[in-house]
Amino acid sequence: MVETVAPPNGDHHHHHRRRWIHSAVAFLSAHKTLLIAFWTVFLFTVFYWQRDAAPRGLLILRRAFASPPPRQLPKLRPVSFNLTDFGGVGDGSTLNTAAFERAMSAISKLGKKGGGQLNVPPGNWLTAPFNLTSHMTLFLAEGAVIIGIDDEKYWPLMPPLPSYGYGREHPGPRYGSLIHGQNLKDVVITGHNGTINGQGQTWWKKYRRKLLNHTRGPLVQIMWSSDIVISNVTLLDSPFWTLHPYDCKNVTIKHVTILAPIFGAPNTDGIDPDSCEDVVIEDCYISVGDDGIAIKSGWDQYGTAYGRPSKNILIRNLVIRSMVSAGISIGSEMSGGVSNVTVENLHVWNSRRGVRIKTALGRGGYIRNIVYRNLTFDNVRVGIVIKTDYNEHPDKGFDPKAAPIIEGVSYTTVHGQGVRVPVRIHGSEEIPLRNITFRDVSVGITYKKKHIFQCAFVWGSVVGSVFPPPCDNLDRYDEIGRLVKRSAFRNISDIDYDF
Repeated sequence: MVETVAPPNGDHHHHHRRRWIHSAVAFLSAHKTLLIAFWTVFLFTVFYWQRDAAPRGLLILRRAFASPPPRQLPKLRPVSFNLTDFGGVGDGSTLNTAAFERAMSAISKLGKKGGGQLNVPPGNWLTAPFNLTSHMTLFLAEGAVIIGIDDEKYWPLMPPLPSYGYGREHPGPRYGSLIHGQNLKDVVITGHNGTINGQGQTWWKKYRRKLLNHTRGPLVQIMWSSDIVISNVTLLDSPFWTLHPYDCKNVTIKHVTILAPIFGAPNTDGIDPDSCEDVVIEDCYISVGDDGIAIKSGWDQYGTAYGRPSKNILIRNLVIRSMVSAGISIGSEMSGGVSNVTVENLHVWNSRRGVRIKTALGRGGYIRNIVYRNLTFDNVRVGIVIKTDYNEHPDKGFDPKAAPIIEGVSYTTVHGQGVRVPVRIHGSEEIPLRNITFRDVSVGITYKKKHIFQCAFVWGSVVGSVFPPPCDNLDRYDEIGRLVKRSAFRNISDIDYDF
């Protein structure tokens, strides 16, 4: 008799679970097609429901993987147009000059109603130069590029600037700017960081080969105008000076990026306020083939006769690179005078010079009440420069005895690293530098030569600690303004241009 023994309780449950799994697998295999159909219908139903449901759950997931919608263009004027309304085609090859001109004509009729806005949609909008009008906003959408045609026969010729005597590079007429305006009021150029591209490469090449018969034109030039705002755009590869407000009042330039090659792009200054009053330039990035900013007011006897100074200018929160010239310059064309300028929170990197004042005998005029504050130089060959022998003149009619006045210039909180010559301020017997002040200067140097704080014909002072040690031309004061040492060597010179 064989005894039958029941399996232990655990084995019984294990055997039962195995039978359940085998049954489930058999069921799934037998009804595979039905289950696939069921899940397809279920998922379709869920997504269809989510299409009209509140934006949550799966709709959020769907949006996460979808392309972002284009940014909606703000309406900044009572009436707005698109360039396409006037026949514009953004294919990069169709010439859109007529479309821009028709748009400006339409907006010019809206001044009493608050003006008009011209939207430039995403695309490449090739054009010859065109003129702006008053009470308008030119709005460049994200991805919009206004491209200047690079054939000079499409660029109109204009009379020379009255404060320069003749075209800056050639006698006679000069080329106009790609975007131009005269005698305007209330003009805004802005956008979602769209681009204005001057296609300067062709111009630079012809300039170097001496194939141009007239002075090159700026990218944007606005003359004899007021209440100008330029913001949130990129200005690229100008043929000549990039942004040139001339004899304007109440100008604001902010959140602008200006780019040109740091070599091989001659005279591509970033921003040149010229005989302008009440100007703010802030929160910009500039990397160009000449001065990042150059404040001007006319050239020799022509600037003196025109008699329009640049004054009340605030420049702050900028990052600039200039391997050829300087981060910020005043001059050399300053014959109408420059005064009341503040430069603060400036970072100049990988550049030839940091901040520079440049002039010469024959300029006349004045540079006074200039404040530099919170400057940082990073890998800059010469940090602070005043140069009084920048001998470039429009013609032989200048007065060689017309000496400019330079006085009241202060440098406070100047720091940096990798600077070869921190200071080179070069006055002369004819153009002495007066009331030049340094306070809180500490610049890391790369060159251990003795005279790296260079001076000539300078009257001024050093307050508190300054490194490297200042020149002997300057009076020394302690931190609270008490005289420590009076200079007896104001006219000595230790200028050395060999390094």
